[in-house]
Amino acid sequence: MVAGWFAGEGDNFRLLGTRCSACACVFFPREDGFCRNPGCSGGDLDEVPLSPRGRVWSYTDSRYRPPAPYVSDPELPWQPYALIAVELEAECMVVLGQAVSGVTVADLEVGMEVEVVPGVLDEDAETAWTTWYWRPVGVGA
Repeated sequence: MVAGWFAGEGDNFRLLGTRCSACACVFFPREDGFCRNPGCSGGDLDEVPLSPRGRVWSYTDSRYRPPAPYVSDPELPWQPYALIAVELEAECMVVLGQAVSGVTVADLEVGMEVEVVPGVLDEDAETAWTTWYWRPVGVGA
């Protein structure tokens, strides 16, 4: 949904963050202007692919239609989805995202391993809005 936040396909799909060359802090969403670390005098920010796997830190379900800029057809009934906060393996930072279709809060546990996968949030005749989803490791696409 947001250009520059992810790239790649299949097993090469990754969320993209930035790393400060001065303090090595990693940011997601990416930061292109300045280092957000208040203790850092700043440095160059380099794009880095983030860990493809992490562990469920927390989760909940979304029982209401979010406001814009969330994209959904208001003519269709609302379908709840699981929302997962994932602590990335290497970066030890928490990234929020939806679970893949078919995974509900009943399928999730704090600490379980998940992986980031690409998916289509919504589409019409002219546009497909792509995003990332979290999928429990070992669950097919």
